[in-house]
Amino acid sequence: MSNSDLIRSLYAAFGRGDVKSILDALDPTIEWLSNGDAKIIPWAGRRDGVAGAASFFQALADNLDFEAFEPKEFFEAGETVIVLGHTKARVKEGGVFDSDWAHVFTLKNGKLLRFREFYDTKSIADAVAA
Repeated sequence: MSNSDLIRSLYAAFGRGDVKSILDALDPTIEWLSNGDAKIIPWAGRRDGVAGAASFFQALADNLDFEAFEPKEFFEAGETVIVLGHTKARVKEGGVFDSDWAHVFTLKNGKLLRFREFYDTKSIADAVAA
């Protein structure tokens, strides 16, 4: 399985709500980074290890109802896979945001070592505050 195929399978798992399959693909030392201020955006910030990544997914579940989550373009360069996509989601206690994003995955031996997420923090912060 190529690195892009692995990442595609993890997006499919996310779409099914199968977070366990995602967590099983993580190296125990995973560094999980989601841009933004964690004081404003509950799932933002740095998390370390599998438990940290699990807390990211829990924060998403606690705070968002996804209307669209669309990985669109995949770029693979060795142990790095970059995915460009789009999300539209409703903050459970707020408004709606509509944002393009970039995800950067670093893999080694078929396991995720690092995840970095970049999105429009202003639109999300506005939706959280609404």
